[in-house]
Amino acid sequence: MHNITRRFTLAASAGLLATGVARAAEPIRAWKFKFSSIEDGTLDLADYKGKVLLVANTASFCGFTYQYEGLEKLHAALKDQGVEVIGCPSQDFNQESGKNATIKDFCDATFGVQFPMTGLVHVKGPDADPFYKWVKADQDGWEPSWNFNKVLIGRDGLIQGTFGSLDEPGGRTLTRALDKAMRA
Repeated sequence: MHNITRRFTLAASAGLLATGVARAAEPIRAWKFKFSSIEDGTLDLADYKGKVLLVANTASFCGFTYQYEGLEKLHAALKDQGVEVIGCPSQDFNQESGKNATIKDFCDATFGVQFPMTGLVHVKGPDADPFYKWVKADQDGWEPSWNFNKVLIGRDGLIQGTFGSLDEPGGRTLTRALDKAMRA
């Protein structure tokens, strides 16, 4: 009887190894995160599974606000190729309105923004949205240093790169990174 129990234990241990219990944990992917939507409701990143995402923290009263135009052009040009731009309005740098409706009206009227936008979020510090906390943990402490910083998510849901305000939507650095992410 002892040998049967021992064989069962060894077989069960081998089974655990075969099922991956002893392997490293699966990486966290962007698809697990949800935001509140600027139009009420939820913006669930799982709805974009398999697409390339460019997530930008935005602000209406910033020297980089003109980038809304470039983000919208990029969205219109690449949407059919599986790229989605997502705007995340934030007041973390004191350059955004305090109301989602005001932000949405501004973006619609001034730049004709059609890409999805979250409600107001924190993008840095202890109150940062869980998505941005994940980016910070995954990217060696990176967090937006100003408005219009960008996070590129690959089709696999993993972070492909982070970019600053000076990395413009139509600029060489971001275009190269998007091309690479689209081909992967």
